[in-house]
Amino acid sequence: MTSPSSSLDRVHQRLPSLLVWKLPVAVLVASALLGLAAPARGVIWALAFATMGLGCVRNAVRCGRLHCYFTGPLFLGLAAASLLHGTGMVELGPNGWSGIGGVALVGGIGLTVLPERLLGKYAGD
Repeated sequence: MTSPSSSLDRVHQRLPSLLVWKLPVAVLVASALLGLAAPARGVIWALAFATMGLGCVRNAVRCGRLHCYFTGPLFLGLAAASLLHGTGMVELGPNGWSGIGGVALVGGIGLTVLPERLLGKYAGD
């Protein structure tokens, strides 16, 4: 399999990258700093993580970007965890939001850097 053109990779396109990944991260940070009530934070974080997760899944299918195969499911899982924790359906304890944020930060960085360093930038490289 030949490597897909990086022109299909949304990670390197300014507007898609801004709207799908950078803006949701800014929203996550801002909502954490504002100390919003759990239900509001749960919905906001779920939407932000879902946007990033779906963007990753779409990018993986579109261009084969390797890390997107891993970060997509991670972010979608964090979207579900945020919604469930925010609505009180699943209690993650007093540090639940910090746990979700920590998993997003460490997992997002780790699952972005490690697979591509070990296996290449695109599936099939």
